[in-house]
Amino acid sequence: MGGIVEAQALGRRYKTTWALRDSTFTIPEGAIVALVGPNGAGKTTLLHLMAGLSRPTKGTIRVLDGDPASDLDTLRRIGLVAQNAPLYASFTVADMLSLGAHTNPRWDNDLAYQRIDALGIPAGQKCGSLSGGQRAQVALAVALGKRPDVLLLDEPLASLDPLARMEFVESLLPAAAGLRQTIILSSHLVNDLERFCTHLLLLADGHVQLSDSIESIISAHRLVDTSDVSAATIIDDGGGRAGGRTLVCEPAGDVEPGRVRLGDLPSVEDVVIAYLSRAASARAARLAAVRTP
Repeated sequence: MGGIVEAQALGRRYKTTWALRDSTFTIPEGAIVALVGPNGAGKTTLLHLMAGLSRPTKGTIRVLDGDPASDLDTLRRIGLVAQNAPLYASFTVADMLSLGAHTNPRWDNDLAYQRIDALGIPAGQKCGSLSGGQRAQVALAVALGKRPDVLLLDEPLASLDPLARMEFVESLLPAAAGLRQTIILSSHLVNDLERFCTHLLLLADGHVQLSDSIESIISAHRLVDTSDVSAATIIDDGGGRAGGRTLVCEPAGDVEPGRVRLGDLPSVEDVVIAYLSRAASARAARLAAVRTP
């Protein structure tokens, strides 16, 4: 498939529960990917599979053409900032960078300290006394100091205020561009992601709903003022969202071209909400069918 990350029929089960299943997608080199989905959709599970912290129950995942769970050379080229930017509270910032230097053979000490200095974070300050934004930045500095080719960020913006989120993103993008990294970033904050991500990977109910460039996804959908289109093309009928309009997908031959192309292009948020609503409705229908005697 030729991607930096490639998954084929990927699944991960915990005891009797599937957190992720039947997932196939490709992430190209240099993409900045928004990994989006509700709680329990499988986002953290997928990032852990990419980072080699977990092994697939079914299917395969390849990162940088290697198996991250068993290939040490591949693992060294992957950076992960886990949820809540975990740092040792009793360590100073300098201690965290020293730990990074001792555990990563590709470590770039100058790069890590340049980021800390540029952000005005004192190297001698205890990590436990940092603000949420500072903790996120230190965790990112440790990840970037590893000089990874693939950077995985698990909800790094969740606990940050709007200013801290903006500062985090604005400091991340130049650094990633300089290192020519591929970034996969999970978040619920779709509006923030839309401004700087190039690709969307949408999960719901443990399945991949969409995986493509944002440009391609947007161009393949329209918001129309009527539901008088083939049921196969309707993603969501509005339900009070998107001005009550219907989101449709326009694969060749499925809809009347004139009708759909007169519709408005949706936003990323329109698309995300529509697909998540459709997945939630399908899940509710399945549960109702199981309960019906």
